[in-house]
Amino acid sequence: MTNQKVKNVLIVGGGIIGLTAAIALNKIGIQAEIVEKEMQWNVYGVGIIQPPNALRALNEIGVAEHCLKLGFSFPGFDYYDGQGNFLYRVDSPTIEGYPGVNGISRKVLHQILLNEVLQIGTKIYMGTTVTTTNDKGEGVAVQLSNGIYANYDLVIGADGANSQIRKIMFGNITQKYSEQGVWRYTFKRLKGLDRGLFYYGKSAKAGLVPMSEEKMYLLVTTHEPNNPKFSKDQLHLLLRERLSGFGGIIAQLAKEITNPTQVVYRPIFSHLLPSPWYKGNVLLIGDAAHGSAPHLGQGASIAIEDVIVLADILKEDHNVQESLEIFMKKRFDRCRMIVENSDQLVEWELLSWYGSLSKDVNVGKYVKETLEKMNEPILEQHTELKGKLYL
Repeated sequence: MTNQKVKNVLIVGGGIIGLTAAIALNKIGIQAEIVEKEMQWNVYGVGIIQPPNALRALNEIGVAEHCLKLGFSFPGFDYYDGQGNFLYRVDSPTIEGYPGVNGISRKVLHQILLNEVLQIGTKIYMGTTVTTTNDKGEGVAVQLSNGIYANYDLVIGADGANSQIRKIMFGNITQKYSEQGVWRYTFKRLKGLDRGLFYYGKSAKAGLVPMSEEKMYLLVTTHEPNNPKFSKDQLHLLLRERLSGFGGIIAQLAKEITNPTQVVYRPIFSHLLPSPWYKGNVLLIGDAAHGSAPHLGQGASIAIEDVIVLADILKEDHNVQESLEIFMKKRFDRCRMIVENSDQLVEWELLSWYGSLSKDVNVGKYVKETLEKMNEPILEQHTELKGKLYL
């Protein structure tokens, strides 16, 4: 069924979530346009972890097989102490037909999605922002910075944690600083590395994630009180300094961190916009509505799920307000769980570095139970993965 009440949509943000939205809407017969503030595609970040629920959602728009082919699938993670002594092995909860984890370059994932968007002919306005919106009850009149003034049945804000459209609609919000930062750096994949690896130091956590046959990335979580600002030309030295307490392979890799421009550092913030995430016919999704710490690897996953659930609702001939009400009922509690559970993991990690984590806390069980919940269906019927690339 084609929705007769939602025919044209403006998507704010041309990142992974905005592109996913354009593809999903096209598949149900809804025309979308994208505004992207950057003049050129500049994909920030290194790699991304795709758990089964992310791949299942991407399969609904036909790109999961591409991700599995161009990424690196593995069953789970091995855990070590900071000196490289083996502790235990954990396989991630799975969905039938999908791996426990797929690592992939953010740039590769963005290109997969962009290729699809270009193929379907989605109009993209680069170097453009939304200046004003005027809700007309049955639509939104939008003034763009490029001079275009147009009416849309629905506007979707998919422009990230520092969303401009959120500020227009809801004003400024306070994001919670976690007292942690995460560092990433790309390396050649270690020979034989066919699982993710985590190393627990006394005051930092380091991980290695394969993201293709050729590449892997290092991620390091550190305690960064008061959200310090770092000089970009010193990032390689600062990262190496934070790895100085590690031994084994992490210590060896630290010596290879020589290019400050290849170090990606982000302070970790979280936020959850109160329900509803819409005003009139303007809806926020993904990090614009809910930003989480990366400790569960679910931030991008639940953002992609937002898109798939929204498109599934818009297949029916509800009016916009009815559709958005249904969307909130389906999405708020699930996204809140990820934000809150990720915040809990941050708190426990800091306590462990302080040496004051209760022995009663079972982090592994908590993570496993959360990920199992995320593998529960989000649609009445999911599309079967055709390629069966991972069995």
